[in-house]
Amino acid sequence: MNASSFRDCQAWRAEGLPLSTTSNEACKLYDAVLSQYVKWRSDETLGGFEGCFSALLTADPNFVMGHVISTGLELVGTTTSPRLNERLSSAVKRTVELANSQDISPRERLHVKAMQLFSQGNFSKACDAWEDILLDHPTDLLALKFAHDAYFYMGAQTPMRDSVARVLPHWKPHMPMSSYLKGLYAFGLLETRFYDQAEKVALEGLSLVPDDAWAVHAVAHVCEMKAEVDKGLKFMEDRENDWQVSEMLASHNYWHWALYFIEKGDYDAALHIYDSQVFRRAKVSGAMLDLVDACSMLYRLEMEGVRVKDRWRELFQVTQPHTDDHVTLFNDAHFLMVSLGVKDNQTSRRLLEGLQELAREPGENQQHQTANTVGIPLCQAMMEFNAGNYAKSVELLYPLRYRLVDIGGSDAQRDVFNQLLIHAAIKSDSTRHQKLGRCLLVERDSVRPNSPMTERLMKTALALHV
Repeated sequence: MNASSFRDCQAWRAEGLPLSTTSNEACKLYDAVLSQYVKWRSDETLGGFEGCFSALLTADPNFVMGHVISTGLELVGTTTSPRLNERLSSAVKRTVELANSQDISPRERLHVKAMQLFSQGNFSKACDAWEDILLDHPTDLLALKFAHDAYFYMGAQTPMRDSVARVLPHWKPHMPMSSYLKGLYAFGLLETRFYDQAEKVALEGLSLVPDDAWAVHAVAHVCEMKAEVDKGLKFMEDRENDWQVSEMLASHNYWHWALYFIEKGDYDAALHIYDSQVFRRAKVSGAMLDLVDACSMLYRLEMEGVRVKDRWRELFQVTQPHTDDHVTLFNDAHFLMVSLGVKDNQTSRRLLEGLQELAREPGENQQHQTANTVGIPLCQAMMEFNAGNYAKSVELLYPLRYRLVDIGGSDAQRDVFNQLLIHAAIKSDSTRHQKLGRCLLVERDSVRPNSPMTERLMKTALALHV
């Protein structure tokens, strides 16, 4: 990544995306941040994200889009809540005040509005504002990428796919970062079960940019959803040198690699990846994607009967400070896995009660609105399972099956809750639940033929219910 190749004021104007600043330096740094965001890679030659943010706001302290991208990225990271974090909340207010005091373009004004809505937890209205931008400015990559992430947090799979499909014809091969749209589109395709098309589009992207970690990640998902374990293992291994350079996504791609081992029943190999990559990286980065992957991996292994020993305790040190965040329900459910894993009943109760409190008056917060119907019963089901009350766990979880998508994340990430329901049903002393467990396994087998995990669980169910 070469600093001279970034776009100045004139270049942004020429692309029909003028920025309200007279500083060429600020424009180039805005571009540098945007490209790091799209590539999932912090470029240390530019000072990484932090260095760019600081240089950007020094170059022009009143540059509205500079504030939008720096504050927006922190919000979209979901590692901290503006409800609790005064500094972040002030940064949002400052951006809105700056925008109101300047003559900026309607596009930039919509960006400010979207960021403010997202900060209030109103993800769907934020997406509406980003889509408004894309209607007139289909090559505004920041609007496209922010919308992509927010749709992901809502489990809005079809809008996430269509958002990219709508703008694709406007992107020409010579445009900066145009090839990265392949990975974005492939992800939307696979989350709407167009697996073969998703793989084709992702591989087209990789033929243009071999180190596009998001396109690699799309192929990893396809192999996971089709239980093509050996193909997935080979793909991740063959391309490891390409994708691990994107350190913001590397841990997540290693997590996908480990899932194939869990599927195969090779728990030692999965634990090796957890120790050497997933947890090690999560502890250093503190990034939410890395943390939830670590939580989910230990939880999956434990359901498979693996002793994960002191790993819960180490992970709890990192997740426990997030107990009161309640930025997304998906994050909450993953933090709960850890407090249950270390048997810290006080933290588990605190997390659930905090969520219940926010759900009483959710206001415009889309996640808190969904808490009553999905998030809270899901957490309760996990707590019942942990206490050995399997029948109760099934009663809470089964009605949520087709609504769990609303907590966000991907099908592959949410599969942990499908597995939880199957384990609870198999272990329940209710014969109807046991029958349900077997039915769920037959259903799983029909969409993921030849899955070693399904086969193992079938054997377990039959052995228990003779």
